[in-house]
Amino acid sequence: MNAKNKEGSHKNIWYGIGRQRIEIPKTVLKQKIQSNDMLNQLYVCSLGYYPNARGHYTYRKKGLPENFLFYCVDGAGWYQIGDKKSEVGPNQFFILPQNVEHAYASAEDNPWTIYWIHFGGESLPQFNELHAVQKHFKPFYIKSSGEIITMFSRMYKALELGYSTDNLIFANLCLPHFLSLFIYNSKHTTVSPNEKLDVVDSAILYMQEHINENISLQDLSSHYNYSASRFSSLFKQKTGYAPIDYFIQMKMQKASQQLDFSSSSVKDIALSMGFDDPYYFSKRFRKIIGLSPKQYRSQKKD
Repeated sequence: MNAKNKEGSHKNIWYGIGRQRIEIPKTVLKQKIQSNDMLNQLYVCSLGYYPNARGHYTYRKKGLPENFLFYCVDGAGWYQIGDKKSEVGPNQFFILPQNVEHAYASAEDNPWTIYWIHFGGESLPQFNELHAVQKHFKPFYIKSSGEIITMFSRMYKALELGYSTDNLIFANLCLPHFLSLFIYNSKHTTVSPNEKLDVVDSAILYMQEHINENISLQDLSSHYNYSASRFSSLFKQKTGYAPIDYFIQMKMQKASQQLDFSSSSVKDIALSMGFDDPYYFSKRFRKIIGLSPKQYRSQKKD
């Protein structure tokens, strides 16, 4: 941050026309959320919508005690973490973990329209580690989605009706879904057309596109110009599974759908998933699903 900013924090809530903002009182957080085992793992602290927010500027020397997700839908601006400054434009978002010094501001000539949410909880450190929140220090493009705005509106309207237990439960059960629309949407979009997909995400899409084929570890690693051992290590680090085990799971999920929604024989389904031997297919199916294909098909479904 520059010398002027280091003198202290400055918070501009922005009071322009069309502003929407709710901050849950600390007493409510303490009495109704942080003491509730169902809600205290991940919860909304505050959220807002600032349209055409000319003059919006905030600097926090010590950051926030909670995470901060920022979503720009129109206009432009910038944010800075340490000495690194990034420009932000339409359909971009970033996430800041707790206790990180930062500043951000709307562009004077093209002020942004933003949705934002602060969220905390006892599981925040695990959340940040699991989702590698630090990678979202840079702005990520996200496919425009009406579902994002719908989920935000549901949380906002629930909290706008007051802090009853029902309203707090509803808003906070919406929160994980809302966050997932950003984190998992962004896996398949990039900051610029020149950037490549994460190799593991790309490999999973490749598996999906070749679900009816037999693919070896060597095929996958060669396709992405990695050694087999390095590719396996990267894949398992991110998914928790070896690449081929993950691929077989995807095949069995697809086979389950065929058993549910078609009258195809087990042999034909096995062939469609790249298994020449239906007995071996059934063995792998039972190991992953817990039932044989015939047992799975005959069980009652909801």
